[in-house]
Amino acid sequence: MTIKTPSARKGAANRSGTIDASDAIPLRYGDDPYVWACWLYYEDGMTQGEIAEAMGVSRATVNSYLADAREKGIVNISIEPARLASLTIAQELKRHFGLTDCLVVPSDDNARPLIDRLGAAGAQALPKLLKSGDTLAVAWGRTVLSVGEHAGIASLQDMTVVQATGGTTASFAYTPELCASAVARAISARCVNITAPAVVKSPELLHMLLEEPLVQEQFATLARANRVLFGISSLRPNSTIHTSGFFESVSLQDYLAAGAVGVVAGRFIDERGRPVAGPLDHRTVGISLDLLRKIGTRIAVAGGFDKVPALLAALRGGYVNVLITDAATGHAILRADGVTALDAKLSHRPKLVQTPSSYRTHVKKFLNNPNEVVEEMLDGAVKAHEIYLQPINGSHRALVARNGPRPGKVGLVIGGGTGHEPCFLGYVGKGLADAVAVGNIFSSPPPDPIVQCAEAASGGEGVLFVYGNYAGDVMNFEMAAEIAEEKGIKVKTVLTTDDVASSPVEDREGRRGVAGNFFIFKIAGAACDRGLSLEACEAVTQKANLRTYTVGVALEPGSMPQTRRHNFEIGPDDMEVGMGIHGEPGVTRERIRSADEITDSIMDRIFKEMKTAPGERVAVLVNSFGATPLMELYILFRRVQQRLAAKDILIEANWIGHYCTSLDMAGASITILHLDQELSDLLHHPCETAFLKVN
Repeated sequence: MTIKTPSARKGAANRSGTIDASDAIPLRYGDDPYVWACWLYYEDGMTQGEIAEAMGVSRATVNSYLADAREKGIVNISIEPARLASLTIAQELKRHFGLTDCLVVPSDDNARPLIDRLGAAGAQALPKLLKSGDTLAVAWGRTVLSVGEHAGIASLQDMTVVQATGGTTASFAYTPELCASAVARAISARCVNITAPAVVKSPELLHMLLEEPLVQEQFATLARANRVLFGISSLRPNSTIHTSGFFESVSLQDYLAAGAVGVVAGRFIDERGRPVAGPLDHRTVGISLDLLRKIGTRIAVAGGFDKVPALLAALRGGYVNVLITDAATGHAILRADGVTALDAKLSHRPKLVQTPSSYRTHVKKFLNNPNEVVEEMLDGAVKAHEIYLQPINGSHRALVARNGPRPGKVGLVIGGGTGHEPCFLGYVGKGLADAVAVGNIFSSPPPDPIVQCAEAASGGEGVLFVYGNYAGDVMNFEMAAEIAEEKGIKVKTVLTTDDVASSPVEDREGRRGVAGNFFIFKIAGAACDRGLSLEACEAVTQKANLRTYTVGVALEPGSMPQTRRHNFEIGPDDMEVGMGIHGEPGVTRERIRSADEITDSIMDRIFKEMKTAPGERVAVLVNSFGATPLMELYILFRRVQQRLAAKDILIEANWIGHYCTSLDMAGASITILHLDQELSDLLHHPCETAFLKVN
């Protein structure tokens, strides 16, 4: 090891001509160039060239300092266990689904968009997957384009890239044509485009197009493809398939009702990966699922919580044999397919010892007939809160506020499944929601009661629908909105998307709506009660949604009344961060930590997205998932207050208790509403419901 000391620092004096060598290193680092160089490199994030400039030495000397520091043990480089776990997840994905290869990007802290990271990973994988002379079919999507933008392979020869589907008229940057061109450019390949629309008007037109010699030649090239690169689309409202124009002439409900959960190269598949028949079957121009499955190397690049069902379906259907995803998504896919042994492996602990079946097989509950639990609960709730709630047409599935709707006022309709009490029926009353549609446990209400609610809430100025971003809710509320419009009721919709953990920040619109519903409903209800126009109510509710941040942590599973069994499993020493309110998988499963440490991890995640300045104000909700008592919630709130105070952020209002539960799950969520004056005024607007009173 060579110690670079006085001679290296003399360079600074020579360069400036005025600075003495002994002054080149700031006093706080003493006389140790290793500490100085390491601090600038690892803590300040400077490049070696920048450090050389700062220290007045050569770049080679800086490189030597960093290498020597590692040898001397001044710097210890460690890899987080969570990142190592990604390797385990990749191996398990390969084994479980029989994949040829799998690359799993470690989950990180949202500092860089997931699509960007997956694109870089896909670009790194391509040199290993492609050979000179290949014909690569390329589908479209944001992730596929990202692969093309990151790739750069000059060593391949005689490559052909062929567009896997027809084109679209969409204005986004990841059209089929642009994706194929980007990948072709990156690997110096000849690009063959499909010169036809992705969706045509009729089966007859499709037949005529495929008879054209030029298109026939292009499809012949597609049939020769020995590799294919594609993304996988969910059916969420902000998914690629929605924005690409596929649903301009047909309804998404046609596919959802038939069980579709995802889309591969413009083709719909169900949860087992089977093709889903629909109105686009004989109008879609592009690679068929049968042809795709026959291609030797089938590379799927996709990630994100919302894509787990679609990815699992594509894997089950055999459309993928090379998967590139991220650790959180990979873990969720495995869990969704029943691979729970991995949880213990990732946490480096032995498998759980099974409880003897003779001891306890069911969770104790106060029940009569489990099949009538929802009806009996609603009957009790309506009787208990009859001063606020009134059944519409005698049905407990559609309830209207006794003092809510009035002529000249925009009506607010909320709704969702049961199992989250007091959400949603607890927020119906004067100054808040005018009506609520109620579904079965964790299930969306059907369209009919939603329409009844719209009619009951209507005061002639339109109705605002506000509900969580879940496929079933979206489908049924959209159908109800169409019916209501036919009845002359103008409808606007706001989907709540406050669950920070459910999708990366660049996919904000794809997130779930969870306990933050509480704040968003409150703002919407106040706006309606103040007599704002429908458009103004929608705008301020959208603003509230965008400024609401929630993260939940589960300690124990909930249990379903019908089975009296847990709806998922979690280890005795584990917790799950980012858990959904229906038991949806979280982001990470790790050993349980202290209340302050858990709160800090939640607040750190929220602070990364919520841009605040000293002196600003927030509202806080610490919500129990059902089984966690107030004692523990107050402990969490204590730390929330400390973290906010450290940033000089004032808590203007807070609520602590059961506001959006998940049956009897043990756990809690923390929600922060970032206030401005408009939201603050609406938050304090008076309301009176069964579970919320603001005077």
